[in-house]
Amino acid sequence: MTLDLIIIGVAIALHPLPAMALILLLSGDRGVRKGLAFVLAWLASMVLVIGCVLLFTGGSPPKKHTAPSTTALAVKLAIGLGLILFGAYKKRKEARPRAEPAWLGKMRNASGWAAAGMGVLLQPWGLVAAGAATVMNADLSHVVTWLTLLLYCLLSTSTFLAMELYATFRPARAGARLQALLHGITTHQDQAVVVLSLAVGFWLTGKSLYELT
Repeated sequence: MTLDLIIIGVAIALHPLPAMALILLLSGDRGVRKGLAFVLAWLASMVLVIGCVLLFTGGSPPKKHTAPSTTALAVKLAIGLGLILFGAYKKRKEARPRAEPAWLGKMRNASGWAAAGMGVLLQPWGLVAAGAATVMNADLSHVVTWLTLLLYCLLSTSTFLAMELYATFRPARAGARLQALLHGITTHQDQAVVVLSLAVGFWLTGKSLYELT
């Protein structure tokens, strides 16, 4: 479970679209406050998803080769295949020019509540679902499980926490650096989505098939 959550957490942290939205929020008026609302809502939604899964399982993983265990693996397999198909679809459209989403350009002028809402809506929900399916194997009777879940939450939010802290404590430098980062992400966002989707998709698919057999 630990390795799966680390891989998924890194993929979530590197997803380009929420990073672009946060940079635009930070570059606007009262950007640090709006960025904080975004980050807190992002983290809260992740914790809520994990909490719902643990409430469903009771903090005990299903026994191997039982119906719940097989169902959990089937869900991970389906998510893995879905990510592969999505990555392949994005790869086909990668060379096509496309306009920037209209809502993205309005992020600089978004309200605090809108920033918080974006922190929830812009979660890469396919990857979050993969994390939720993995958390079904969590055994809360072990301290290492709690540490793993904490690491997963922090890792998934690490990019956004780093940008928020940088904008807070180094505002003079952050503006130019974040704009340069935004340009790089915008230029390569499709490639990043393809790589992340295919990498996590093949990992989940291969491991799920191995455990099912």
